[in-house]
Order: sequence, then structure tokens, then C-alpha cells
Amino acid sequence: MEPDLSKYRLEGDNSMYRLPSGLVAPVVTRGGAENPDTANSGGAVRISGVSIQHTPATRLWFGKVTNEPGYRSVTHHHGEAETGGYVLSGRARIYFGERFEDYVDMEEGDWVFVPPFMPHIECNLDRNNPLTWMTTRTPENIVVNLDDVPDEDLRDWLSR
Repeated sequence: MEPDLSKYRLEGDNSMYRLPSGLVAPVVTRGGAENPDTANSGGAVRISGVSIQHTPATRLWFGKVTNEPGYRSVTHHHGEAETGGYVLSGRARIYFGERFEDYVDMEEGDWVFVPPFMPHIECNLDRNNPLTWMTTRTPENIVVNLDDVPDEDLRDWLSR
């Protein structure tokens, strides 16, 4: 039995996403072909799978972020971007607050939302294994690095 496609109607103009052939179609970024030319925050390796750099996307950045064992980012925020994260593997911590005195810990399978303009520090809690996040931002991968905070000023970081 053929599906009834008449109920799927185009809402709005998506012509800007046409391929050279004229067809509007999903755009696939193959594993290993991700774009590494994206903003970083001191050692967080970010690659984009869906972004303005190599797809027709104009209001979405979706990528993978890896952190080496024991890594912590420099203090930063993501400007106007809303950020969603998913811990694919490893154990993570995000410091935030007035003097970065607060933090949340996450592990594989946890999701996080980071509000726009919120200064924070991302950390890999594990001293032996990498941390991998899947991250999405709207409208783009904005990274604004700020003056950094010494390790000893981060509660429970040195004793983790």
C-alpha cells in the first residue's frame, strides 16, 4: 500500500536549499568529512557535521566536541546561541555562576542546555579517558573566550 503523501505539504519557501540539480533534498555529511574549521575554546576539538560552513544550514550548528583526559576549557560563552549538549561518552562537568563556584556533573547519556551569554567552563572529569559531546547551537557555533580562571579557584577541580 502506497503512503498518502498529499497530507505532507510545503509550509514556506525552501528554495534556498536547492541543490545544483534543482532538487531540495537532505544533505549528508559522511563520517570523516566533517568540517574542522570551527571556533574552539582552548583544547576542545569541535567538528561540525551540520553548519553554514559546508551545508545549506543557516540557523543551526550541530557537531561533535572531544576533550582529552583531564581537560578543562578556558572561560567562555556562546553569545546569542542557545546550546544543547549530549554526553556521548565520558564524564563531564560545567562550572558556572558568579565566580564559577557552581557546577553540574554529567555522564554518558545525559543532556544539558546552556543559556545564551552564560559564562562557563567545560571539563572532562576523567584523568584517563576522553570525553565526547554531541552539541547543537542556534544560530551558529559562537565561541567568545573570556579571561580565564585558575584551576585552584574551581571548587573540587583539583581533588576530583
